[in-house]
Amino acid sequence: MRVKRGTKARKRRNRIFKRAKGFRGRSKNTIRQATQRVEKAMCYAYRDRKQRKRHFRKLWISRIQAAARLHDMSYSQFMYGLRNAGVELDRKALADLGATSPEAFAAIADVAREGLSA
Repeated sequence: MRVKRGTKARKRRNRIFKRAKGFRGRSKNTIRQATQRVEKAMCYAYRDRKQRKRHFRKLWISRIQAAARLHDMSYSQFMYGLRNAGVELDRKALADLGATSPEAFAAIADVAREGLSA
């Protein structure tokens, strides 16, 4: 009796097609195209998980810089003053404060200014 492999092959293909859902053209419904596109997509996903961290840090730094400039300080002066004052807020929290509550950020900027002079 011969061995029929239809179910295994279908299962493998369906796993790829499930990941290829939403792709355009033949990339979603032909196995050869879908396999290539899914592999490429997974490479991008791996790479971009690393890049997301860099991009968010860059965004937070630019937001802190904009808020610090409103208080006549550069980003580097602001962060240096905070480090000297012993304030251990991370960039994510500082960027959020700068965007949502300017009065709280102003208080932190005053602390940073005191840290600069000390």
